[in-house]
Amino acid sequence: MPRNKEIRRAARYALKGHWTPAVLTTLVFSLIVGAAGSIPLAGLLVICPLEFGFMLCFLRLVRGEDCDEMVGDQFNVFSKYGRVLGTSLLYTLYVILWSLLLVIPGIIKSYSYAMTPYVMNDRPDLDADDCIHESRMMMRGYKWKLFCMDLSFIGWAILCILTLGIGFLWLQPYIEASHAKFYEELKARRTPEAKLD
Repeated sequence: MPRNKEIRRAARYALKGHWTPAVLTTLVFSLIVGAAGSIPLAGLLVICPLEFGFMLCFLRLVRGEDCDEMVGDQFNVFSKYGRVLGTSLLYTLYVILWSLLLVIPGIIKSYSYAMTPYVMNDRPDLDADDCIHESRMMMRGYKWKLFCMDLSFIGWAILCILTLGIGFLWLQPYIEASHAKFYEELKARRTPEAKLD
């Protein structure tokens, strides 16, 4: 597994030449989340699937796929709304239930399930629970590594706060691309025997 700084470097390379659509996609996503968040149930039915769509935009980016329509591509998940909603709600429910026990178990489980949207995208044959299970298998031994990579963005986050939050429009794409690249590295290391049939 590459070091985290190498994964971040690969993410920056993937973003090179694509910062404008990445920032615009983040802006649109943030505005929708902000608006929908004021309507609890409706917000949940929109935000959970859209978050998956947002993440998958950056998976396509790191894979070198066409990203000219990133802003609109994040809404593609609504064409398979039932599966995406079911997976995202189950994922959210599991994290909440673990968090009710204690904060730390909730954080650990959120990292266990972190690859779920990517698995859902790549394994259309799996149901929601199997996508989450596959994410857990992929993240065995790598939760701390991903946690440390997230911690490495704290300095940038502080700088973004000093820009009244505007800097997050650039930081969030960097984080999402890094997570997507992390998934690609994990996926490459999963042996065929280890994967679900």
